[in-house]
Amino acid sequence: MASSTNPARGMRDFLPADVRKRNYVINIIKEVYESYGFEPLETPAVENLETLMGKYGEEGNQLIFRILKRGEKLDLSTAESESDLSDLALRYDLTVPLARVVANNKNDLPKFFKRYQIQPVWRADRPARGRYREFYQCDVDAIGSSSMVVEAELISAVTQILKRLGFDDFVIRLNHREVLRDILDTAGVDANKHSDALVAIDKLDKIGQDGVRAEFESRGIPNSTSEMLLNIFDQTRKIVDEGKDVNRTIVGNLINIVSNEVLADIGRILQFAGDCPVQLDPSLARGLSYYTGAIIEINVPDLAGSLAGGGRYDGLIGMFGKEQIQACGLSIGLERLLVVMDERRMFPPEIAESTPADVMVTIWSEETVGESIKLASELRLAGLRVTLYPQADKPDKQLKYASQIGAPFLCDLTNKNIRSGTVSLKNMRTREKTTVSRDKAAETILNSLRVAGKRI
Repeated sequence: MASSTNPARGMRDFLPADVRKRNYVINIIKEVYESYGFEPLETPAVENLETLMGKYGEEGNQLIFRILKRGEKLDLSTAESESDLSDLALRYDLTVPLARVVANNKNDLPKFFKRYQIQPVWRADRPARGRYREFYQCDVDAIGSSSMVVEAELISAVTQILKRLGFDDFVIRLNHREVLRDILDTAGVDANKHSDALVAIDKLDKIGQDGVRAEFESRGIPNSTSEMLLNIFDQTRKIVDEGKDVNRTIVGNLINIVSNEVLADIGRILQFAGDCPVQLDPSLARGLSYYTGAIIEINVPDLAGSLAGGGRYDGLIGMFGKEQIQACGLSIGLERLLVVMDERRMFPPEIAESTPADVMVTIWSEETVGESIKLASELRLAGLRVTLYPQADKPDKQLKYASQIGAPFLCDLTNKNIRSGTVSLKNMRTREKTTVSRDKAAETILNSLRVAGKRI
């Protein structure tokens, strides 16, 4: 029986058109991050298991891809615990590895360390639309400051990215972990049940009120308490739907629940974020347990879940060292961006209709191979992307291949062309054929591509 050719469940192959779209988005993200002074960082795909465990909460721990011990270290016959089977894992996110790097390199990093990181992460999650087991995160983090300017800059950077990509209907939801704790206390949730409640609240957008109500019940939170919480969050939804001075109204509702200090922090973020579309949402939870302050998610109407999310995590780096270091970050989900952009047809024509080459050079016979190779090199030196048909073949087969890959031009070099110092060009879109001197071939093709809007 033949082996399956499908990738592992929740994983994907990326064909050339997919990669071009991904690179287009990644390049814009990099440009914006670097324009804000963030530096690139990369970390290994594999981390020590102890580095990851206990950082993401109970549900997060269950989604970590563990790696079995190797060779003689793995003895299934004597294994009595998980630690006997596994000591490494694939990274679950980019934030915990960053915290480890900062703790390990504190003396070599500047006082305020600003980094971006674009790499894959792995989660043993149930695949769904825009949700995979291997996916790219595009993180941006600022380390070493407690100022709300940090949150505002991160919000501003991601806003600029989304606008450059063509999004105009996104909302940046803002909350604070202390707001959630105060709401939970007001509703009567025991302190030891706060984490359970936050995990359930984080699913409100995905499973609705009935689903969260069931989650509360399964986690031992009384019905009266859950109804009070859901009512508070329902009032927020009504305020948002009415759309009248949303942030001021929500702050007014929180004055008797939340401390003035926390409200002041939220006010500063709103002030510093300027024209960014930030909207307070007391129901925003973020399921990861390492958040300590402001939490942020970015949503669009036609996607369940968020395009980006993050927040402040001032206690995480201290788990790897003696010193607590302030930190805040945002992560863009590349796959979710691509899903929405594909469905909305947001990619510019030069990306959506991109081809691997501007021109294909033919090979008419074994005797002309050397000249065809030389011509291809000349065209490349002039700035063209050139693919060379790899062997002598019938003209119709070469023409068919040029059409298949979408090359705008076909460049023939027959024995007659070689003798006369010319090349025969065919515009594959207009079907127009011309013969030009060999030294003018590149210029002719480039001018035609510029007129057609295919080259800058």
